[in-house]
Amino acid sequence: MQEINIKVESYGAIEKHLPADLSLTCASNSLVADVLNQIKTIYPSISEMVERCACAIGEDIISRQSVLEKDSTLVLLSPVAGG
Repeated sequence: MQEINIKVESYGAIEKHLPADLSLTCASNSLVADVLNQIKTIYPSISEMVERCACAIGEDIISRQSVLEKDSTLVLLSPVAGG
């Protein structure tokens, strides 16, 4: 089983709760949801924030069912409130 490295960047409210250099290892062809579950296991206090955040790779918002096939940077974007 091939493993890939996923660097996690976060912005907004969730940024204050995750280390800036967070990097996880997972199996190739894991889903974004699998990576998020890993984050929730390591940082259970922010589970609710992780559930509500949007995910992106590069400029593209991606679904939690997106497959991660290679080393990537997953961006977590907290929901924006106000207006």
